[in-house]
Amino acid sequence: KRLNTTPVALVIMDMNFSMQTTGQEGLALLGEVKDRWPEIPVVLLTAWGSIGLAVEGMKKGAFDFITKPWDNRQLLAAVKTALQLQNKKDRSLSGRVELDKLYDFTETTGTAPAMVELLSTLGRVAVTDAPVLIQGESGTGKELLAEAVHQNSPRKDGPFIKVNMGAIASSLFESEMFGHKKGAFTDAVRDRTGRFRAADKGTIFLDEVGELDLASQVKLLRVLQEKRFEPVGDSQTITVDFRVVCATNKDLKLMVEEGTFREDLYYRINLITVEAPPLRERREDIPLLVEQFLKNSEKEYSKGPFTLQPAAMDFLKKQPYPGNVRELKNLVERVALLSGENELRLSDFQQHTTLMKNKATNQLPEVGSITLEEIEKTMIIKALEAHPGNYSRAAGVLGLNRGQLYNRMQKFGLGPYSGK
Repeated sequence: KRLNTTPVALVIMDMNFSMQTTGQEGLALLGEVKDRWPEIPVVLLTAWGSIGLAVEGMKKGAFDFITKPWDNRQLLAAVKTALQLQNKKDRSLSGRVELDKLYDFTETTGTAPAMVELLSTLGRVAVTDAPVLIQGESGTGKELLAEAVHQNSPRKDGPFIKVNMGAIASSLFESEMFGHKKGAFTDAVRDRTGRFRAADKGTIFLDEVGELDLASQVKLLRVLQEKRFEPVGDSQTITVDFRVVCATNKDLKLMVEEGTFREDLYYRINLITVEAPPLRERREDIPLLVEQFLKNSEKEYSKGPFTLQPAAMDFLKKQPYPGNVRELKNLVERVALLSGENELRLSDFQQHTTLMKNKATNQLPEVGSITLEEIEKTMIIKALEAHPGNYSRAAGVLGLNRGQLYNRMQKFGLGPYSGK
């Protein structure tokens, strides 16, 4: 009756309205509200033990769910986010020029329609605290997109904490993410600040979130829901204020169906889901990307200025790039570094493309002779030996950033200042 007679911006709904506790009353009312007023966001209130019901509600169109007993700040944040997204829902942008007048996307290159649409969505949701899930193939620049969300948010002056979830062993998850007290376990020789505490008042970026094992997924869900935790070996509860952005190159929906990714966690992190387009779907951006990578090479190697033969650019625009932007970046920077001329020729790129293909097809060990972890560790050691003391360069040749390299060095027990 109220919804029929009064303009309503948002509904906060319990799951039970009588003595029964099945949650079916709430689901029935939610279904009716979304059928008749689909534009009205609905926030559900549920007990922690009934999160399965809340997930059913998310499937039926609920905007978010809050567990009881709720924290008022968290509830208000959910309401604010829902209302902000409603106000920005119909805003569309015609091109990159208009986009750049509204948002700061200076670190993100691209004028292709797919990129403009993606950045427009990220710009609209950045000002909210909505969790964002960035999906896409490896090498599509998901980390840069996550940084763009942070840079255009009210949290931009706070920390941006990057965590490679695929590099964290299950046994170290709590220590890495929540921190620990000195003496909490054998190797805890000093207090450690966890990643979530470091992200207080800022954004935490969980890369490769699909790599988490189920036990760690439960712990992650809890801290994302409650925004509080206890460091290992400490009874003090710490409350943190963060915004979460996740990224994956896996099909999380399929993983949910297969039982390898928790459905409740999936709905907690995918309030806003965007897809980073592969390079083959934005080929018109290749000249801009090449220009950017050449300028980076001029600064890093103190060479140039570089120019490209038109035939070389035509060649680059036609390549398949299974490794996406990262593959193009590595190719351009490798040619710039090794070429003795400022004008980069078609033959330079053809030569290095052929070498890369030969390495990929002819120099891999026999299947079963070595594990993927052993290959990864060997390549990291080789990169550290080739660029002693220069972790940025070593990370670059591996297609990683420095944080990702450090995480892998820790994973494989490689000293932070050693290539051993």
